[in-house]
Amino acid sequence: MKLADISHGIVERPARIILCGVEKIGKSTFASQAPAPIFMPIAAEQGIDDLDVARFPAIETFEQALEAISSLCEEDHKFQTVVIDSLSTLEPLVWDKVCKDHNSPSIEKVLDGFGKGYVEAVKCWRDIMSGLDWLRENKGMGCILISHVVVKTFNNPDGGNYDCYEMDLNKKALSALLRWSDAVLFANSKVFTKTEGKGTKEVKKGIMGKDRVLYTLKHPSHPGGGRGVMGRLPAELDLTYQAWENAVKQAKGE
Repeated sequence: MKLADISHGIVERPARIILCGVEKIGKSTFASQAPAPIFMPIAAEQGIDDLDVARFPAIETFEQALEAISSLCEEDHKFQTVVIDSLSTLEPLVWDKVCKDHNSPSIEKVLDGFGKGYVEAVKCWRDIMSGLDWLRENKGMGCILISHVVVKTFNNPDGGNYDCYEMDLNKKALSALLRWSDAVLFANSKVFTKTEGKGTKEVKKGIMGKDRVLYTLKHPSHPGGGRGVMGRLPAELDLTYQAWENAVKQAKGE
């Protein structure tokens, strides 16, 4: 490193997006609207069957996932966005790889257990992230990583516990992916409450609206957030890639 190597100015790179949300909300459709997408569908995922998008054959092993990324690194193409659909179904393939490498019958028993298998699995996830970063730096490609969600109870240190949506991934892998990503988006339908009855018989019921919404910020009920300009977006957007892209441009002052 030399002083002559110092640079100034804002550096813009394609976004590394994690998109999570409830089932059948339109996560794959959102990703299909990104610039020139290429899907990496993990076996058992069928969310793109009705979409006219470029896709690799269904990925059945962790090695095949790395091969798909390597082909994008090594071969000439015009794709601009890598879409992994989904992280939730890729994770068992990661565990299979770790178990095979350590000759273990399950991820829980790798290196005699105590969570060491999940630590080893993070190394595989870092291989995926490194490959996507190479594509970002050398071929100008962004990525969208789709994840399912589950409802879990959050142990709130500041008060009462509450239920919230969390990504359906092991917490060690999730932590690494969240730190790496530029934006975490949550997709859901708009929910309204309706009060029925009076007095002691008053009951509040949740009603699912027709509007599909993209939440860009973290909330007690769901994940979200972004770094830099992607953390300055409106909290709610229409669930379309165009709406998200327009919001990013507006936040940049374009």
